[in-house]
Amino acid sequence: MNNKIELGSFPEASELSKCKFMVKLEERWSRHNTLVCVGLDSDEEKIPRGESIERFNQQIVDKTHDLVCAYKPNTAFYEARGFAGWLTLEETINYIKENYPEIPVILDSKRADIGNTNLGYTRMAFDRMGADAITVNPYLGSTFFDGKEIKLEALQPFLEWKNKGIIVLAKTSNKSGGEIQDLPINLRQLTTYSDKFGRMDELREKIGSDIVPLWSIVAYRVAKYWNVNGNCGLVVGATYPEELGLARKIVGDKIPILVPGAGKKRGQGGDVEAAVKAGIDSRKQGIIINSSREIIFASSDPTDFAQAARKATQELKEEINQFRQ
Repeated sequence: MNNKIELGSFPEASELSKCKFMVKLEERWSRHNTLVCVGLDSDEEKIPRGESIERFNQQIVDKTHDLVCAYKPNTAFYEARGFAGWLTLEETINYIKENYPEIPVILDSKRADIGNTNLGYTRMAFDRMGADAITVNPYLGSTFFDGKEIKLEALQPFLEWKNKGIIVLAKTSNKSGGEIQDLPINLRQLTTYSDKFGRMDELREKIGSDIVPLWSIVAYRVAKYWNVNGNCGLVVGATYPEELGLARKIVGDKIPILVPGAGKKRGQGGDVEAAVKAGIDSRKQGIIINSSREIIFASSDPTDFAQAARKATQELKEEINQFRQ
């Protein structure tokens, strides 16, 4: 019996009905001509004195809604406040859904666990919070071969939400990410692996080498095997434009890439021009460039912080668009 997984086992995303998250995202990219995502990392210690986080978020959203392709609250800034923080997060997402329902909300929580636990995470993110997408960690995997067919496992509860975006960490923007993500893997030595998880000849062809970084295997498997419902995306940091370009080559046009770390003032130093040129797809879109602190804390003045956020968002949108040509 041939117990190897062959390429092309799952249908291409184009063969499937469109995920609602993807429809929203593509609408913002094309009709509103924007690749900007505003990260609502609303640190209580940094918001203007006298403002609640709820009201702070609402004013940021009201001033920037026509300039963005998505909003991305990071759950850490809300979880730190306990029950009150969770209520604030829920109220923020509800406010966006009620007032600007066409704008997708990405919950940045990097969840990962075994299937049963992930059921709880999906209910939190999608049923309770009403987010359109969530970031997840690939470390527990998702597919395996049982000798007869490919089966989904750990991340299955996320991937089965056909209308929600599942955005998988590949190459993160932080400096120490390469400690594990860049580990070199020799594809020709993965005989046992390929028997259980599938050959990666196509990945070898795309990279042009037998030696590949671990993160590229994640990107390849997400595009080739995990994207069963056409609802997967990747995270690749703006701080690594060369890797971002390689990720785009690996996944083609069908996978959106969330690009954190852009900005040299309060961001992580990612070069906007390099990130745009490396990450856009053949349609001159396909990326979600996130900026958090550079936008929402552009001013600490309680009288103009929302207007300052709008100005910073507009500037980033214009900077990105000049490099899309």
